[in-house]
Amino acid sequence: MTKHWAVDRREFLAGSAGAMGAAFFGRFPLGELLEQGAPPTAQGWDTGSVRHLLPTVNDSRILLKVSFTRPLSEAPVLRVGNTDVTGRMNDTAGEHWQFYATGLEPGQRHSLSLYARDGRALCEPWPLSTFPSPDETPERFRVLFFTCAGGPGGTYEGIGDRSGFLPTIIRNRLLRRGLSFQPDAAVANGDHIYWDLHTWQGENAGRLSASGRRSDFDFAGSVFGGRNERAMKAAAGPQIVPVYGSDFRSTPMFFLQDDHDHWENDAVTDDIASFPVPWFQLQLARATQQLYYPEFLPDARRPVGLPWSSVSDRGDLSESFGTIRYGNLAEVLLYDVRRTMNLGGPNAVFVDAQVERWLTERTETNDTRHLVHAPSNPFGWSAGKWGEWYPDILDQERGELTTAVPKPYWQEGWLRQHDRLVTAIGQQRERVPLVISGDLHAIGVGRVHRAGQVNLGGRPLTAVLSGPIGTSIRGFPSVVRGIGATTPAHLDVEESATPVEDHGFTLVDFFSDRILLQQFKWDVDRQPLDAIDRLAPFFSVELPRRA
Repeated sequence: MTKHWAVDRREFLAGSAGAMGAAFFGRFPLGELLEQGAPPTAQGWDTGSVRHLLPTVNDSRILLKVSFTRPLSEAPVLRVGNTDVTGRMNDTAGEHWQFYATGLEPGQRHSLSLYARDGRALCEPWPLSTFPSPDETPERFRVLFFTCAGGPGGTYEGIGDRSGFLPTIIRNRLLRRGLSFQPDAAVANGDHIYWDLHTWQGENAGRLSASGRRSDFDFAGSVFGGRNERAMKAAAGPQIVPVYGSDFRSTPMFFLQDDHDHWENDAVTDDIASFPVPWFQLQLARATQQLYYPEFLPDARRPVGLPWSSVSDRGDLSESFGTIRYGNLAEVLLYDVRRTMNLGGPNAVFVDAQVERWLTERTETNDTRHLVHAPSNPFGWSAGKWGEWYPDILDQERGELTTAVPKPYWQEGWLRQHDRLVTAIGQQRERVPLVISGDLHAIGVGRVHRAGQVNLGGRPLTAVLSGPIGTSIRGFPSVVRGIGATTPAHLDVEESATPVEDHGFTLVDFFSDRILLQQFKWDVDRQPLDAIDRLAPFFSVELPRRA
């Protein structure tokens, strides 16, 4: 009989998290939970005391998030070439540290090493390259895009074993296949953890949790220190550490947060709207990012005053809005649609007005050959859920999306903002209008010819669903919502690769005169595990710039 590690979301952490052997998340001891967070075995690299290591870069800076197998009482040191950078402790126990190196040479391969205060090496040295300076012209830039890599771990015993989140060992294997193509950067677009505190996905998607649900979190307390911090680590760590380990040590990572990263599903009832997110859960989202994955580095073309940017405790880093700039070849605009979403009816927005202005202004410039929008909420398709750009909702009798029935609590202003962004993207004369999204648990490509009154027929917008890494069977839209990724009524979409609910990822190559998209998928129901190591593109397309 197949066994699965599962968590009852309606019984979150009974008892005290301080007693490692006695505390429980659902029915499982905390120690057993933490075992789920064991890092993968590194391939040909001595991890030493490192549990996980995730870097990001721009042309002159490196930001590194690291956790260690045991707490460090003194600050460790990152050596970049001949420069030493003292670590900053990100938790209260000394397990999690960050290193922020500035003033580096652009486009250079730097040698990195980690040391304890006594000079003892904490892991083997490794290389990491900064990006080219903004005025350089590289020949190619390759980016790995994926989404939904979170979820508690599990077991796997063969074809058809699909009842829970994809086990972390398989998620890691999928990502290692992506890394085998040697991308210059990787974008993890949303849903890095799943531990919803008030709503959940499943047979009762969008409903409130059962009454009397217990939680060991003190919602009036600080996330850091005591049981709140221990509970947060026990829930989030096992969903991140074994998925990435140290495999991305030489590949810059860019993490966008989405709804579940704020410890909630985007659900709404007469009793509660999960967004805007409650204050404590906002602090949980910020703490998860602070411990496990890097924020976005500064960009001279991105305003410092955007929401959740240059926050006092993060210095000049941005939490929700970022940029990947690779010379003058490519720029990727990354934006979280959950952190600033509001419920203002016709004036509602997903992204703050100043963020929208930045996105529009960058799209109107011509200082890069290619420009890509990468929002956490997908363009091009709908699954009929509440927190989407589109008003479509599932007609239960017909089993199809409709706009004839109002979607409860959906905000008209969200669609208005969508169309303003589509207008800006579609008005690029020479660059490829391209949006690569997260969140929706599918992989596919479409060409948007119309969005409401916005006619894109002469220069259709290419919309990409980047592919989920860890989605559970109950997380796929066709299961949880009764319908898969579907074209909304507001759009005319030509589906180049009809979205499929398989695990996978997208590789994007930027060249001076074109963009090459390649999509990879693995079917857990029909393909053996070792097929992951041989994955080839199931769909590819070249998108040329206009001469």
